[in-house]
Order: sequence, then C-alpha cells, then structure tokens
Amino acid sequence: MRKTAFIATVLLMFGCAFSTISAKTPKLSNPKASKEARKLYKTLQQLHAQGKTLSGQMWAPWGIDEIDFVYRETGKYPAVRGHDLIHDRSNKREIDLLIEWYRKGGIPTLMWHWGAPTKGEGYEQSKMTIDVAQCFVEGTPEHAAMWADLKRVADWLTILRAAKVPVLWRPMHEFDGKWFWYGKGGGELFVKLWTTIYDYFTKERKLNNLIWVLCHSGELDKAFIVNKKYFDICGPDTYSKEAQQRLYYNIESMYGKGNMIPLHECGTLPSPEECKKNGTQWLWWMLWHTQHVQEHDKAELRRIYNHPDVITLDELQSAK
Repeated sequence: MRKTAFIATVLLMFGCAFSTISAKTPKLSNPKASKEARKLYKTLQQLHAQGKTLSGQMWAPWGIDEIDFVYRETGKYPAVRGHDLIHDRSNKREIDLLIEWYRKGGIPTLMWHWGAPTKGEGYEQSKMTIDVAQCFVEGTPEHAAMWADLKRVADWLTILRAAKVPVLWRPMHEFDGKWFWYGKGGGELFVKLWTTIYDYFTKERKLNNLIWVLCHSGELDKAFIVNKKYFDICGPDTYSKEAQQRLYYNIESMYGKGNMIPLHECGTLPSPEECKKNGTQWLWWMLWHTQHVQEHDKAELRRIYNHPDVITLDELQSAK
C-alpha cells in the first residue's frame, strides 16, 4: 500500500505535473535555476502538499558511516543525505558522495562550516571572532580572505553543477545564535554577507544548481531576516525536542504560513503523530551525525523511518 501511494507522489521528480501545485506556487529565487534544481524543488512542493516529510541523515568523514548505520537499524536509507564543506582535505570525498547519492535517486544537501576569514578552515575557526565589517573593506586581510574562501568553495560547487546535481545549499547556518563568526557582527552585516554570497554564486559563478536554504538557530532573532528574493527554503536547527514545535510556529510567524519548513539539524527525530496533531509538517528533518544517530532510541528510529508519512530513499527510487 505504502509503495503504491508513493509512486504517484514521486513521479513528479521525473517530469509529471500534478494539479495540487497551482500557477501561484512560489518559484526558485534564481530565475536561471537549472532544470534539475527546478525539478527537485517541484518534487519538494508536491511531497509537502501531500503531507509527507523527507527523512535525512548527516554524514561525517570520521568514525561510523551514518548512512549505513541507519540502514542497519531501520532497513531504510534516508532520502536526504547531508554533507559539510568544512575542510579542503575531505571536500572531494564529500562532493563525490553527493554525486553518487543523487545518481541513486537521493537528494543531496550541503552546508559550509565557514572558518572566519584570516583564521583558516575548521569548526573551531568558524567560532572565532573577527571584525565582520572589514570583510567589505577593500585592501584589508579580511576582505582578501573572504573572497579567497568564496572562490574556493564556488569551485567545489562547480563540480556538482558540471555533474548536473541539484543541491539544497545551506551556508552560514545558525547565524542568529551568534556563536559563529558570521553572526557575531549582528543582523545587518550577516544579511550583507548572505546577499554577497548569493549574488556572487548565482550571477558571477552561475551556480544555478543551488536551492538556497536559510538556516536559523533556536534563537530566531528577527534582526537577521533575509529578503525572500535571496533564498528558497527556511527553517531552524535545534537539538531540543521540546523546542521543535515552538520553532516551527515562530518560523511561520516570521516568514508567513504556507512555507515549506525543514528541521535542518536535530538530535531527536520528531514524532510523525505529534507533528500531525500540532500542525508542524516538516519538509525534511536531518538527524545529526556520530553520537546523535548512534545514541538515538533505536526502536523509535526504526518506527519513524517506516512510518507512512516519512519518505525514504527507496520511495524516491521506485519512481524510476
């Protein structure tokens, strides 16, 4: 029953149009978005319209293979596979795995733990403090370092574009938590950073395979609101199960009802039954890597992955 119902749902990924998507349905912010990006976005819209949520799992290049771990525990692979451009030494592997995942019928999402310009790569460097305003002053070390970083990361994303792989692109996550450098300068400077990256990647580098994903923290500071013409999808991160419902409602309050809202990162999966009861229909959720998936309640992990409202990789593949 479940497989049959999903065949019709996911066929949109391969070019079929459904009447539930009206002519007024929002389009991607980039008018030159690639055919593959537009098709993926339509698929997300259709699944959302039918009350479905995509399963997602973050992968890390150390320790366990989280994707295989989920399969061993649940008998299912996630629909969405998450990766991070955190170190150049591991980025090729991250990119190759995303290309492979897309070719298997899965959906790639990619974030960027951006080390503060002049401070180098890595998680700890992303939390360092710089004068963000100096990134916009020509001749400063911060300005030169910022543009070197943007060019380097755009080069990685160009590999995905050449492979015709659309990506849920999630840079500068948890910005309003102010624990990463790009949020420490306040909302105005963050928005300037975001629009600078957006314009450079879309207009100059023509990375038309990107679907732009804006990722708030659990703090949800309205000073950091980005104009909708610069992103496509918006949601929060939270590792507090108790905060999930509140953050969903708060995102709706900030950006309007009817938007597709993902739970970009979490430590505990939301219950499909609770979501249906309280009206929090996540577009996708993504369980974080290593201990977060390893220590998750295994019976609940298995139950949720096999729930009829949760989309897994096999249900995307079955439409091919």
